[in-house]
Amino acid sequence: MAKGGWSCRAPVVLEFTGGIAMRRLASTLGVLVAAATLAVAVPQSAFAANGDLILNGVVHHDPSGCFDSTRRPLFVDNRTDEYVYVFTGADCTGRVVEVVPPDERAVSEFGSSVYVR
Repeated sequence: MAKGGWSCRAPVVLEFTGGIAMRRLASTLGVLVAAATLAVAVPQSAFAANGDLILNGVVHHDPSGCFDSTRRPLFVDNRTDEYVYVFTGADCTGRVVEVVPPDERAVSEFGSSVYVR
């Protein structure tokens, strides 16, 4: 009877041990993915566009990220080395209505915010 009880319990112990191994593997993979994401994301966020972005007369030197404007139309003078994306909504939401290449200007009737990398 002890022999039969042992064989019944063995698969349960193996399943439990396998579950722990799977959790450890999943946890390790999760940590590796998070580390890889940070390694890629941090250097990109550390770089800003070189030059000046002028929005409705306000100069932003070496800009990076999203800039809101409440004035319409939105005057964009891109004196940077990056493309500037003009969005219809605040906080760079909505549709992209203009893409302003480096060293170009644009007037956007429907622009509310811009994004530059």
